[in-house]
Amino acid sequence: MPHEIPSSDLPPLDRLRRIMRVLRAPGGCPWDAEQTHESLVRHLLEEAYEVAAAIRGGDRDELVDELGDLLLQPFFHAEIASETGRFNIDDVAAAICEKLVRRHPHVFGEATAETAEAVLTQWEAIKAGEKSTAGTASDPAEAGPRGAYLLKKGNEGQPALLAASKLQRKAASVGFDWPSLAPVLEKVREEVEEVAAAIDEGRDEEIAGEIGDLLFAVVNLARKAGHEAEALLDAANRKFVRRLCAVEDELLRRGERLDGVSLARMDEAWDRVKAAERGE
Repeated sequence: MPHEIPSSDLPPLDRLRRIMRVLRAPGGCPWDAEQTHESLVRHLLEEAYEVAAAIRGGDRDELVDELGDLLLQPFFHAEIASETGRFNIDDVAAAICEKLVRRHPHVFGEATAETAEAVLTQWEAIKAGEKSTAGTASDPAEAGPRGAYLLKKGNEGQPALLAASKLQRKAASVGFDWPSLAPVLEKVREEVEEVAAAIDEGRDEEIAGEIGDLLFAVVNLARKAGHEAEALLDAANRKFVRRLCAVEDELLRRGERLDGVSLARMDEAWDRVKAAERGE
């Protein structure tokens, strides 16, 4: 016998909670019922990336749809947790409300923060204080001079570019940062030279590490220039796809295929595509 559909007259978030409860209940959806926090991690990440793609695409309806898919994830996790009495979606909402008030003393208290940079510095300081008070470093081996190392926790499971940028911002929040963009650019040049030296000297076991150092320096350059490395690389990826598709189109118009011409012919077509983009 079908379950009763929660009324559309309910507030949408309450209706979503009730729908999720029905899906997990006996006689509900077998797939939903067998999911765990661990099994949903992949779906959570996929939905977040699909939201990012919808934002880049600029389609309002698609963004609404993808945000809905992402919104489902915290409700799903909260429903799983509520079944064993650990927490529910109200606990999740209450926790973020308290955190937002606590970390915005310049809005809800007497503190001052006139710039976005000052807000971020204050945010990291409050966050560090919370972790220290909560005893984040329960293992003495992980304890720093204030009870927890600045960079010890909080980056697990993140894409490497995002994690690198976050690490650099955290370090900068306590003053461990380059004073301007110029020395960061010089550091990138230095890392390029070290990669080249490792290759030229045949130090194969060191090449990967040197390239990693170069990538880290480039992420820092992007951060110091006011950009997010992940977004810049994504834009470069899409530009590469667009240009290579245009190269294929040009070759097809000439009766040729990408896998049937020389590298020199590909380079010529590539240069023409770039020139066309510049209006030359």
